[in-house]
Amino acid sequence: MSAAANTRVGSDAVAAKGWLRAHKWLLLRRATQFAILGLFLLGPLAGVWIVKGNLAYSYTLDILPLTDPYVALQSAMTGHLPETLGIVGVVIVAVFYFLVGGRAYCSWVCPVNVVTDTAGWLRRRLGIKGSAHLARETRYWVLAMTLIGSAVTGVVLWELINPVSMLHRGLIFGMGFAWAIVLAVFLFDLFIMSRGWCGRLCPVGAFYSLLGRFSPLRVSTPQRAACNDCMDCFEVCPEPQVIRPALKGAAGGAGPVILAAACTNCGRCIDVCAKDVFRFGARFDNAPPVGEADGDPAVAPGKF
Repeated sequence: MSAAANTRVGSDAVAAKGWLRAHKWLLLRRATQFAILGLFLLGPLAGVWIVKGNLAYSYTLDILPLTDPYVALQSAMTGHLPETLGIVGVVIVAVFYFLVGGRAYCSWVCPVNVVTDTAGWLRRRLGIKGSAHLARETRYWVLAMTLIGSAVTGVVLWELINPVSMLHRGLIFGMGFAWAIVLAVFLFDLFIMSRGWCGRLCPVGAFYSLLGRFSPLRVSTPQRAACNDCMDCFEVCPEPQVIRPALKGAAGGAGPVILAAACTNCGRCIDVCAKDVFRFGARFDNAPPVGEADGDPAVAPGKF
């Protein structure tokens, strides 16, 4: 059992750094998510067309085209190639997420992340235990099926049930089937499977993890010797399996950078760590500090 079991997750960080610093990256993410969503809603709801379209395809200030590469790929599978402006949008988005980490889309842009994070927070507060099991690779199978299905049916298949698109429609047009899809995602994560939607099923996250597999921006653990095994980072991380190699790999000579493509670069591990073990860095700074590669007992893996 973790040391955090008897206290609220992140309470040590709040005591050591203050509430704002212990929630800095979370607050920045929420501000970004709501700002992006707000820009998309300004047009249809208020007639202020700064951004036209949605996260699948948008046109900002009549200058900047942005196209979701996953949607464009599905469209190509149906036999419909994007026009020149759409291809430019694909390149812009693909380069951006390659640089910052593909799954940054999931934690910094996707509005459904607010829904699933809320479900995870409520699940912890209510003490809901137990969970169904699906392999993490399931989302890649879903990704493959949406591409094959699009080719077979001639329809951009995922957009028929995409919770992100459904959420946009629900906010603009009111209650309906769209809200049922979003509610289903919330209830699935709350009662059936912890972090199940984003971590096991969503093909969008699977696609962006492949896109950002070798991105230079990563989370690293340069102060991992200071880790006190409080386990708060594991509790808040949407993909906790990515932490262990960088945090506890010193004896085996593993470097301190989290290289896993599944990492969402959300920064919550940075927020909740009272010892400032984590920070954003570059994937190239992955050489173990002197002493660690030889299995220095001072930084050897702790017990879990």
